[in-house]
Amino acid sequence: MDMNLLSKTAAAMVAKGKGLLAADESAGTCEKRFSSVGVECNEPNRRAYRDLLFTTNGIEEFVSGVILFDETLRQNTVAGNQPFAEYLQKKGIIPGIKVDKGVHELALSPGEKVTEGLDGLRDRLAEYFRLGARFAKWRAVITIGEGMPSHSCLYANAHALARYSALCQEASIVPIVEPEVLLDGNHTIERCYEASEATLSALFAALRAYNVSLEHTILKASMVLPGRDCLKQAGAGQVAEYTVRCLKRTVPAALPGVVFLSGGQSDVNATAHLNAMASMPNLPWPLTFSYSRALQNPALNAWRGSRDNVAAAQQAFYHRARMNSLASQNKYRPDLDKQAA
Repeated sequence: MDMNLLSKTAAAMVAKGKGLLAADESAGTCEKRFSSVGVECNEPNRRAYRDLLFTTNGIEEFVSGVILFDETLRQNTVAGNQPFAEYLQKKGIIPGIKVDKGVHELALSPGEKVTEGLDGLRDRLAEYFRLGARFAKWRAVITIGEGMPSHSCLYANAHALARYSALCQEASIVPIVEPEVLLDGNHTIERCYEASEATLSALFAALRAYNVSLEHTILKASMVLPGRDCLKQAGAGQVAEYTVRCLKRTVPAALPGVVFLSGGQSDVNATAHLNAMASMPNLPWPLTFSYSRALQNPALNAWRGSRDNVAAAQQAFYHRARMNSLASQNKYRPDLDKQAA
């Protein structure tokens, strides 16, 4: 366990004005995204698309690290045939890796999920370190519903996240812990706040129980939002107020930083919400982004599988990354998006 390396990696991940690109979609998720723009989801297309994102000029100004899928960590750039991890490192971007094996039904808890993938993880982490990964991600899924989240769901996922984190730190890899409270449902913002507070309280109790160093752990948090089908939606100010209050009540100040998932929000909403949170006073940690769809959507729609569209797709990706960089510093204005459009 190299504490100096862990400290250096964690600090660089949340450096001022920078955030993470989540490019770790499984083949199934990738298939859904690609089919929405009429592109076949095969290995060459996945490689070409991720190559387009990673080789965008100047992206290192806004992106500190990229979360990769196992397949992508083993692939090379299209032009130089250089391993993606090596290419990103030379650009000043830290390669990371998604290590969980996805969500499965939680026994005796209908409608709830637990994330699996602890078996063999120690050996996989050693290999990922050799391949260049310096941080990892594990996603848990928390559903809000009748009697949900249950204590057993919170407990099972918190302990899996804690065991994963301990194994990561042992391997000198910074763990990102991601307990995603899903947007699905018609719950109010108040109900989401309750579920989020319970989720984070359980998580940090488990991290302490497993001797995980909080100074070398990054939280990937959901924003506190009303359910997608809730009749009363919330403005950016209210989302920021509820989310920051929840974080301050549950997340130790020892953490190097908190990054947010976009979780089904529109590109512009995810940026506006981040900006509103960055404007809040007395934040104990840097707040920034770790977006997948909210960074990639415009690029994917511009690309549509055609080489002729690569420049336009890269321009769209660069713009979205820049907007989120500004938002993490409370410098974003909606008219900047209108100007670009």
